[in-house]
Amino acid sequence: MDNQVIIAVLISFFIAFRAYRKNSLDVSGAFAGFFVMVVHLSVNYRFGAMLLAFFFSSSKLTKMGEDRKRSFDADFKEGGQRNWIQVLSNSGIATVLVVAFWNLTGSQDTCLNSKESYLITSLVGGLIGHYSCCNGDTWSSELGVLSDAQPRLITTFKPVRRGTNGGITKAGLLAAAAAGSVIGLAFVLPGLFSTSCTNDVFLKQLLVIPLSTLAGLAGSLIDSLLGATLQFSGFCSVRNKVVSKPGPTVKRISGLRILDNNGVNLVSILLTSMLTSFICLYIF
Repeated sequence: MDNQVIIAVLISFFIAFRAYRKNSLDVSGAFAGFFVMVVHLSVNYRFGAMLLAFFFSSSKLTKMGEDRKRSFDADFKEGGQRNWIQVLSNSGIATVLVVAFWNLTGSQDTCLNSKESYLITSLVGGLIGHYSCCNGDTWSSELGVLSDAQPRLITTFKPVRRGTNGGITKAGLLAAAAAGSVIGLAFVLPGLFSTSCTNDVFLKQLLVIPLSTLAGLAGSLIDSLLGATLQFSGFCSVRNKVVSKPGPTVKRISGLRILDNNGVNLVSILLTSMLTSFICLYIF
């Protein structure tokens, strides 16, 4: 067995087991997370770095202000525990892209350069957009709700209750941009040691950081727009919380009951990945 695969299995097992012990993942989420991490780290350490930057930073922020989040989040889970559906909705598309990259190049790392390969540049661009969107959406949600500012619905800019799908704050948008930049750094920094390319191509790689920053912001905005229009939000007078399902004691705030939270995540990730992929072809 290849040394990189052995290292990937050991690291993935340790992280998945630790995440389960800390309630970041349930049993099904730990198994799914283990599989996803093994695939990423076995193919390319930079792909693994982006996944781990998203996982660790988002898990940490999910645990911030838990008492406050519990007071208004109808779906609150201790430790932000995620199951296999949530893991795959946030990493399934990326895993498909990683496998496609492996089929085309093996585990060979490469600089972003569309002159050498449109397809590889497009695939890697999609991965950067994917994790920038995931990280941006999570940071925006977890930090935005802790802001003292009143959330406003992205479609009307009217004030809404905390926890309303599609509600945005300035703090949340800044957090999304910062989260995207973290993904860009996670991709660029390991590449300083794992890739070799000409000086002009090498310098261009630094553009991944501002690109991922914008992708994090764009992903969060797309997620909010979908949440405000295609995901139901209502206020339950009995629970005194915003909920995602209609009922006799629920007054509608916004949105249609077409997508749930996982569906919104999946669509926003897909759209952001495609957008970033096309932009990468233009830039690189």
